[in-house]
Amino acid sequence: MSALEITIIPCLKDNYAYLVTCRETRAAAVVDPSESLPVLAAVEAEEADLVAIWNTHHHWDHTGGNEGLLAVYPQLAVYGHVSDEGRIPGQTVFLTEGDAVSLGRSFGDVMHIPGHTAGAVAYVIDGKVFTGDTLFYGGCGRLFEGTPAMMFESLVVKLKGRLAPETLVYPGHEYTVNNLQFAQTIEPNNASIAECLSWAKEQRSHGLPTVPSTLAIETEVNPFMRATTVEELAERRTQKDSF
Repeated sequence: MSALEITIIPCLKDNYAYLVTCRETRAAAVVDPSESLPVLAAVEAEEADLVAIWNTHHHWDHTGGNEGLLAVYPQLAVYGHVSDEGRIPGQTVFLTEGDAVSLGRSFGDVMHIPGHTAGAVAYVIDGKVFTGDTLFYGGCGRLFEGTPAMMFESLVVKLKGRLAPETLVYPGHEYTVNNLQFAQTIEPNNASIAECLSWAKEQRSHGLPTVPSTLAIETEVNPFMRATTVEELAERRTQKDSF
């Protein structure tokens, strides 16, 4: 059994926050709280002891709930990349590549994964990775502050190259169906894409989330993880932006 419980918290239109709770101590961190009220409800329901906010990047739809949570829990540690100082509300912890994170009895680390933004980070802990808007199920984020080379390194070299295939991937949005529909235009004969798309449509038809994914799945279906060069990723990102 995993040492950490993950509660998926739908927020806004298609965002996900995640309540990460140590089974033994009930210490909890929330990843990317775009809203405070759904998070507070989840904390109460799980009888968790909220101690930290783990922000993957500075965008408002991932940090919009920080101040509301701090109003209730003023001692929360608020994590984010060092380059996001002044852009993440209430930030108290300024992260760089390889910094350690802990929650209850579990220990993990931080991976700097720029591309979507310059300060994007992933939290890697207990066989799970929280990727924000860098890696989605079947896709990746737009390049707002980064370059294709940055995104290639983040996805292919770091996430795909360093983490185990069975690592569970928890992204920041429910974009799976659209992402896989685009993936089919790149690889129309990829049976894994077709299978995952059919499953994702079924999930969404019942109002169920399609997360988490795994790095093994992403390696099979994600056109950006499957890119073999920076140029190929850049071309696919341009195509996706107009899809």
